[in-house]
Amino acid sequence: MLSLATTYCGGPTTAIGYSACLRYRSRMFLSVATTHRPATDLGFLLHKHPDRLHETDLSFGKGWLFYPEATEERCEAALLLDVDPIGLVRGKGRAEGLLDQYVNDRPYAASSFLSVALNKMLRTAMTGMSKERQELASGELPLEAVVTPLPMRGGEALVRSLFEPLGWTVDLTPIEGIGSGAGESRYGHLKLTGTGRLSALLNHLYVLIPVMDDAKHYWVGEAEVDKLLSKGEGWLEKHPAKDLIVRRYLRNRGALARIALERLVPETARETLPPELRVTPEEALETPIRLNDLRMEAVVRAIQATGATTVADLGCGEGKLLYRLVRERWVHKLFGLDPAARELECAAKRLKLNEFGGPPGGRVTLLHGSLTYRDGRWAAADVAVLVEVIEHLDEDRLPLVERIVFGETAPKSVIVTTPNADYNALFPRLAPGAFRHPDHRFEWSRAQFETWAAKIGEIYGYAATFSGIGAQDSTLGAPTQMAVFTR
Repeated sequence: MLSLATTYCGGPTTAIGYSACLRYRSRMFLSVATTHRPATDLGFLLHKHPDRLHETDLSFGKGWLFYPEATEERCEAALLLDVDPIGLVRGKGRAEGLLDQYVNDRPYAASSFLSVALNKMLRTAMTGMSKERQELASGELPLEAVVTPLPMRGGEALVRSLFEPLGWTVDLTPIEGIGSGAGESRYGHLKLTGTGRLSALLNHLYVLIPVMDDAKHYWVGEAEVDKLLSKGEGWLEKHPAKDLIVRRYLRNRGALARIALERLVPETARETLPPELRVTPEEALETPIRLNDLRMEAVVRAIQATGATTVADLGCGEGKLLYRLVRERWVHKLFGLDPAARELECAAKRLKLNEFGGPPGGRVTLLHGSLTYRDGRWAAADVAVLVEVIEHLDEDRLPLVERIVFGETAPKSVIVTTPNADYNALFPRLAPGAFRHPDHRFEWSRAQFETWAAKIGEIYGYAATFSGIGAQDSTLGAPTQMAVFTR
């Protein structure tokens, strides 16, 4: 079975890369390379230094990332996995089918194991963020990717139908004598070449490797729908094979596939509408009580009350708050920061930037960036505003955002709004325990929000005042809660 994983270790190698290739040549392999000059900038984009061997423990084995080649002309990063086949079945406790559990290609052929390792080791690179080379991360580069041995359950035609519509040139070499029998080989050496964003290539591989394998090594539940839509943002809804991709990624679980496609299709339809007519699931839920309008009005009043004239809208999305603020004469300068380039494009259209009738040049600046990185471009703001943003972040990422906003940038005032989970019981269409939006990672009660704000005050020296937005319930409070932090 070890002969399944014929790996690619071409090109000049560093001492680390060469030794790793020799030792682990029988393991599944993925590499990404560029000839952009200086090619070693790839290390900044991947957040992994070319001179080091990067090792991580995984639930199913170990992963290594190293650079077989790192020159000014070409730089290649390689990800190798060593999957423990005994550990995969240890503790299963069932004798029946035990031989099948041990004798298979799971530890050797590219599969969902590779996607999990990719996400763990290169998660930040997959978001398209780079503190040192953001312009490069947002731009298109000459790229090459190799995956081997690649399962081809569907043949070469399927592989081409998945990657070619995304703009990649496919070079697929069958690995002879492995699972071929009398027909086509079931495994191949895949090489992709083309020009594109590195983050896009990594997300394409993350989604499509399990699709080509048509299997996953872990239980697939509703959380996988969120992962699929997140990693497929901007390309999956337009892909001609999206139905097949969704079905295979979700292990042919029909109910989950329907949920994913229903969320994909309305989003596609929504994108064809002008920004002012778009409605998110959260807005649909809150529309009957005009909560979005009330929230924007309350935030504008709160900003004005701080005396600020330079405002940073962090997580500005499609620019709804900026659109309100740009009409206020007391606002001299606006910054809008968002990690999604498509949202910023919508904001620019809404605001008519660089168009007749739009704001004067320099008054509004839209920034592609992340709250998890210090960004001096909006540091001049008197007040930073996070309107319905924090609940979209994983709670373990919040301390980093807190440090960037309250600690390092430290504007005079910070305004935060977030759903009041206590109030959710009053939404008739919201199931008990459900969140208002499928992308929310948490929703806090009033007590939890106040506890969080008190911690901010203790660590960073801010005092917070609280208020509710929307109709107040005598027991459950208002649907939105707002804190105004003052340094």
